[in-house]
Amino acid sequence: MNQRLLAVLAALALAALTLQSPANAAARPSSGFNDWSCRPSSARPDPVLLLHGLGGNGPGNFLTLGPSLAKAGYCVYAPTYGAPLPLVPVGGLNAIDQSARENSATIDRVLAATGASRLHLVGHSEGGFLSLYIPKFTSKKVARVVALAPPTHGTTFAGLVTIARQLGIMPQVNEVMAAFGCKACTELTTGAATVAKLNTGPVAQPGVTYTVIASTHDSLVTPTETSFVREPGVTNQYIQDTCPKNTSGHIGLIYNDTTAQLVKNALSPSSTPVTCGG
Repeated sequence: MNQRLLAVLAALALAALTLQSPANAAARPSSGFNDWSCRPSSARPDPVLLLHGLGGNGPGNFLTLGPSLAKAGYCVYAPTYGAPLPLVPVGGLNAIDQSARENSATIDRVLAATGASRLHLVGHSEGGFLSLYIPKFTSKKVARVVALAPPTHGTTFAGLVTIARQLGIMPQVNEVMAAFGCKACTELTTGAATVAKLNTGPVAQPGVTYTVIASTHDSLVTPTETSFVREPGVTNQYIQDTCPKNTSGHIGLIYNDTTAQLVKNALSPSSTPVTCGG
């Protein structure tokens, strides 16, 4: 089998992994979030911007977390970013820096609409990576970051990247993925230049509070500890540290009620006990 064919097969497998979220279906109506008439309360003065994962969309990725945060009193927004085809609800495909700048413009729009001076970023997977990237490079208007299973130090995508490098076909895989219109797909892999850019110098920025939440059952962002930011002022935790029997993987993490409770505790100085469940 020639290298080009191997690269195509590897790229197809990588695409299948990155586009496996149930959120890739048409965007569903939001419930209590994406309300541009919302005005923050004195108890929840900072709005929340939710950033979905690779190949997902805002309303679909945050069917659980969006309504949960809105019910807790936050003004919550979950747009679809990085979509090459605006009428197709599949986002996160554009280059990371392009998506970062797009989301920074959304930050400014949210702040203008709500009258707030800063907001919180909560991101899942690629969105988690962006929630770390944006305060460092494109916006200084972030108060708290909660990154859910971010590929902070790059992911092997369940070992596929490792295999491709061993076969010497990673350059061809990158070319195929770019041809498919997914520039972000190979920017989040182990050893990628964008990953190196984020991790050159401190990730955590002054004045921003960081929490990283991952799962020991994650089979997509691998190895799982790649998510963590081992720097002062950053709280790193597995969901299993709180609920050892929780088996949520990479996708399930974002639809889990326990995750929603952990996110709310990370956003609010006054934490409440977490009830382990689905």
